[in-house]
Amino acid sequence: MLCGDRRALARVISKIEREDPETPGIVEKIYPKTGGALTVGFTGPPGVGKSSIIAGLIALYRGEDRRVGVVSVDPSSPFSRGAILGDRIRLSDHFLDPGVFIRSMGSRGHLGGLAGGSRLAAMAMEAAGMDVVIYETVGVGQGEVEVASAADTVVLALQPGAGDAVQALKAGVMEIADVFCMNKADHPRAKGAASEVRSILEIGQELDPDPWFPPIVMTRGDTGEGVAELKEAIQKHRSYLEESGKLEERRRAALKKFVVEWATDRLEREMRGRLEREDTETMDKVYERQLDPIAASERIFREV
Repeated sequence: MLCGDRRALARVISKIEREDPETPGIVEKIYPKTGGALTVGFTGPPGVGKSSIIAGLIALYRGEDRRVGVVSVDPSSPFSRGAILGDRIRLSDHFLDPGVFIRSMGSRGHLGGLAGGSRLAAMAMEAAGMDVVIYETVGVGQGEVEVASAADTVVLALQPGAGDAVQALKAGVMEIADVFCMNKADHPRAKGAASEVRSILEIGQELDPDPWFPPIVMTRGDTGEGVAELKEAIQKHRSYLEESGKLEERRRAALKKFVVEWATDRLEREMRGRLEREDTETMDKVYERQLDPIAASERIFREV
């Protein structure tokens, strides 16, 4: 995989997905080879056209001879726990390109929270020589904030006339977005929607001033219009992070969060397993009112 073998990379990500016992050893070997790629998180509501915009970006990066990896985090099937939207039809133009590697991953069941598996998959892509790694999430919610915040630059894609800005504001995605992309720019309400987003951002800027004011790029995924401007905005944000010293700060914070979440998830699994396997006696005492729920949880916590 470290020599760029695509099949080896696919096998490593499969091991990560199924939480194979070999995963920790693999991560230990590949981690020193990571940290050099440009990482971009794309989030936004379903149907906004993220895949079309990403396909356009991939074409531009490939034009510069940069290798691109895409981790698409999809809603999982409740039966197979796999990725429902795994086909990624809109990215199909790039599937046969040896310089592009696309992987869809289910969003549930990963150790370390929703971002755990996708974060490790992105590390594997970096170690395999990808120059750009793109995280794509479906939906606007807390889970999407987690995945997107793993990236150096976060792009929030919105569309006019759907109330997306309000939903994004509620979920807290607008607070972490570095670049805004108003897709379907040919829509009659596109300019009005962009003004609405700008107003919300200006209020936020007044409350908490930041040297970086997120640009709003108008795009059309169907024609590719505005995608070059979006790529330029992503590059400008990267340059700003490097010049201000915030790139290291952001990466440190993201790694700390990842480590804490992984440990928390591991602890939670241990406690659940303990309860399901052997602590029927404790739960019987709770049920019979001999022990209160908080005292029971404290006891299990101490034992674990």
